[in-house]
Amino acid sequence: MRHALWVIMVAASLSSAATAQTGTSSAPAASPAPSREIAAMIARDMDGLMTLYRDLHANPELSEQESATAAKLARRLKAMTFNVTEKVGGNGVVGVMKNGEGPVLLIRADMDGLPVTEQTGLPFASKVRTKTADGMETGVMHACGHDTHMTAFIETARLLSSMKDRWQGTLVMILQPAEEVGRGARLMLEDGLFTRFPKPTHAIAFHDAANLPAGTIGYTPGYALANVDSVDIVVRGTGGHGAYPQTAKDPIVLGARIVGALQTLVSREQDPLDPAVVTVGSFVGGAKHNIIPDEAKLLLTVRSYSDETRERLIRGIERIARGEAIAAGVPENRMPVVTVKDEYTPAAYNPPAFANRMGDLLKSHFPAGRVVETKPSMGGEDFGRYYRADKSIDSFIFWVGGVPADQMAKAAAGQLTLPSLHSPFWAPEADKVIATASEATTMMALDILKR
Repeated sequence: MRHALWVIMVAASLSSAATAQTGTSSAPAASPAPSREIAAMIARDMDGLMTLYRDLHANPELSEQESATAAKLARRLKAMTFNVTEKVGGNGVVGVMKNGEGPVLLIRADMDGLPVTEQTGLPFASKVRTKTADGMETGVMHACGHDTHMTAFIETARLLSSMKDRWQGTLVMILQPAEEVGRGARLMLEDGLFTRFPKPTHAIAFHDAANLPAGTIGYTPGYALANVDSVDIVVRGTGGHGAYPQTAKDPIVLGARIVGALQTLVSREQDPLDPAVVTVGSFVGGAKHNIIPDEAKLLLTVRSYSDETRERLIRGIERIARGEAIAAGVPENRMPVVTVKDEYTPAAYNPPAFANRMGDLLKSHFPAGRVVETKPSMGGEDFGRYYRADKSIDSFIFWVGGVPADQMAKAAAGQLTLPSLHSPFWAPEADKVIATASEATTMMALDILKR
């Protein structure tokens, strides 16, 4: 455990075990809390928080299987006197704390792990194995850092519940399932998140980052994360003998033409100032050296920001697949079949005025250089659905860096390639992520809900 940034008094440390059991902060509720006071509160709770983090890390659950995780964290919210509802949108948890009239602030953390076999070498590494929904046996790991998200979420709830004399309004703390498969937010919304519970005026979430130094905060006004679409193309031809290609319509060659032509959607049809990605992640066809198959299959991931760009890319994929088939002489009844998966992750958008307000607030509370404006990411995060459900909401998702200083230095010197999110080797400097995220989220909550 690394605590170089926090000096913890011995007497205060003795209270952390009780804090972890009761779910109440060891800090007194007195005058308005500056950031240094909040940092000290978090430092006193850190031993208990790291115990929770290690437990969550060692016991991950896949998307839509998060029942034990949800129950464990729901008990902590109940101990803090939140009004807790479980099984919202599957395994979702909603904790509501009303504290007079005022804004309604939603704070969200995601709970699911990934089908990844951990290779970090941590003493508390996950050894969990299970089966995916399609029956594949796999290891399970919090390779995207949701364990840090949940731990910081619990500390933020603890801090705010202990400082009710310093804020006014309503807290809606949600633990969301199924972020990794892009449908958890939708499931919670469809189960009445904005109708059964107080509808938020503001929404906040964070994500750990594998490209920022541990404890650094990054934020992006406007589009922060991308639309994520999965597209299947079944390329159909006429099978035959590999020695007599003139008797067949080869879907392998046609598929290769489609792959090449798809690159022009971004390089020649897209405004260079409006980023987009079209990646063919899988190309499967045929079973034997000397047989031309009847069909081949392409699997694509498509990334964009605006709805207009998303629609243009999808229509372009359909046009190119059909056009290349026509050029190859494929008959009408054998045209490629393009399927856009119904479930997609919409772009996460930070309304610029609110994002800049939160960014300025964080810069005023953290030392110089700890808060930086970052570029938009082509990654996906379904937190964006809450804003899309009601665009009057001031929504803000930000990054908290998790890369240890020594690794960052080696990477800068070209001596190390940093593992990315979703890597079996991703091990953030968890105490700094948790402390920074808890402090930042609490400071923003106190500003939004100020008396």
